[in-house]
Amino acid sequence: MPELPEVETVVRSLSQKLRSLEISGVKLFYRPILRNKNLSFIPELKGRKISGVRRRGKMILIDLDRNISLIFHLKMTGQFLFYSRRMSRDKHTHFILSFKGQKKELRFRDVRKFGFISCVQTSEAFSSKELRELGPEPLEVGFPAFQDLFQGRKARLKSLLLNQNFIAGIGNIYSDEILFRAKLYPLISASRLSQQELGRLWKSMREVLRNAIGHRGSSIRDFIDAEGRKGSFQNRHQVYGRESLPCFICGESIERLRLGGRSSFFCPGCQKIQRKDKKKN
Repeated sequence: MPELPEVETVVRSLSQKLRSLEISGVKLFYRPILRNKNLSFIPELKGRKISGVRRRGKMILIDLDRNISLIFHLKMTGQFLFYSRRMSRDKHTHFILSFKGQKKELRFRDVRKFGFISCVQTSEAFSSKELRELGPEPLEVGFPAFQDLFQGRKARLKSLLLNQNFIAGIGNIYSDEILFRAKLYPLISASRLSQQELGRLWKSMREVLRNAIGHRGSSIRDFIDAEGRKGSFQNRHQVYGRESLPCFICGESIERLRLGGRSSFFCPGCQKIQRKDKKKN
């Protein structure tokens, strides 16, 4: 699933192309991707201009004039791509926006069909059911507020980082990379973290995500931006997907464990395993 760096990369590629364009046509081919039961908003999109594109967690918001926003979640395989209007639509294209005076249109594709679209009032977007329970943005939360998030938390550290209600935008890839940089074992209880360890975690989180955005995300499977370009941060992964390979720092073999049905990668040399935590695994 695209995480914060990939979604931010898509947002930036969309923003460059879409700002101030006027929607001239809307086509829906797969109704289940819509969260809105009432489809009356679709014809109302025509004639509206795009005022901006932004991100909240792993979701993309396309803001239109007159207080309308479209919320998109890419989920596992969702993609935004610009295509010539003359190019035939494939079976995985479920939603199309075309624009006045433009030869290309924006298509939303999703092979697995897990992604969704919701139409909300811009002024109420952050209080919508899609966004209202999301935790703070990792690149916006200051250290004091970040530290407060852990008060009374006893869950395993990686589980917390994956919890979108705890902090928004981090998934399996970047939680592993963040924990490696912070030298923290994935299964350690959040309640056992010292202030120094929380400081390392906060700093590592910001460094990893910013670095990943700078390299336009990780293209492990099918991630591409709206221009069809891949990211390159996968070439800089320290632990994710590197089971049995030597750690770039200490030379120990990267190991994998299962947590909540997901694979987690870590270095036993750099991320020391505490006995109590190891017994929980």
